[in-house]
Amino acid sequence: MSCGGAPPTLEPGATAGTPARRSFVVEAAAAGARLDRFLQTRAPDLSRTRLQALIATGRVRVTGSHVKASHRLRAGAQVTVEVPAPEPVALTPEPIPLDVVYEDADLLVVNKPAGLVVHPGAGHRTGTLVHAVLAHCGPALSGVGGARRPGIVHRLDRGTSGLLVVAKNDHAHLALARQLKARTVERRYLALVHGRLPHAAGVVETAIGRDPHDRLRMAVRPAGAGRPALTRYRVLERFLRPAPFTLVEATLGTGRTHQIRVHLAHLGAPVVGDQTYRRRGTIPAVPELAAQVAGLGGQALHAAVLGFVHPATGAWQRFEASPPPAFAALLAWLRGLPGTAGPSPPVR
Repeated sequence: MSCGGAPPTLEPGATAGTPARRSFVVEAAAAGARLDRFLQTRAPDLSRTRLQALIATGRVRVTGSHVKASHRLRAGAQVTVEVPAPEPVALTPEPIPLDVVYEDADLLVVNKPAGLVVHPGAGHRTGTLVHAVLAHCGPALSGVGGARRPGIVHRLDRGTSGLLVVAKNDHAHLALARQLKARTVERRYLALVHGRLPHAAGVVETAIGRDPHDRLRMAVRPAGAGRPALTRYRVLERFLRPAPFTLVEATLGTGRTHQIRVHLAHLGAPVVGDQTYRRRGTIPAVPELAAQVAGLGGQALHAAVLGFVHPATGAWQRFEASPPPAFAALLAWLRGLPGTAGPSPPVR
């Protein structure tokens, strides 16, 4: 099924290629509010990051003047926002195979393999999921994500496999983005980790931000030095040989960069195959195990369940995907070793 559908919609009042303008008058109750926070409540379809970018590039005026995001508003001031029309898609489609789990006129749910980058970026100009989706759908994709991320509502790390939803039009994109912001999207992952978790279930709630010693890594940071992040986990299975391993189900309460990987490493249980957050000496010197881990093509982390309200029908949609063959083979190998602890009792 090709995507087809209508071309990306524009902001109210905009025509193709022209920006839309929105105007707001500051009421007395909002006097003293920061400009960016005021706009967050008046334009909930635009993220705070997007609004701050619009302010920084001079597309927001307060009573005719350019001001900073931190500008304190006065009652009666007129705030005008100029929102550029969606950028045209300027990428070349590539016939990369897609594992399509579900598709209709509004969205596409795919099962991404480990090793596939979601969208173009530094070092990955071609060969991404976006290029594959463009070949599958044609140019009729949501423009909200910009020229490099058409249709992309959320992402998975390159080395992570599993379910991901792509929006085909701006209505679907904005509706799904609002659900992500409201934390109502169900996202459950399977992770095989090193070591033993001390509890059968738990919650990790910390701030996550850039590692001050390595800008390519994220890290648990003090409150105020990162963004709040919440991960729930429960142990599914424990393995004792050739070293302690644990199969975990992790559920996202928020969606920060590398969140599950950072939180599990913070618990002393880094994800198997994770080259960024692993500890030295975590892989035993067992050739067959090393071969199994190398075959993953990434880390043993799989987005197994994805649930959300369909943006057009309002019905709850829930999708499941089994771990990829290499992940499943590693689990089968561990289960076949003598002395395996086996499944953990269900969490009440």
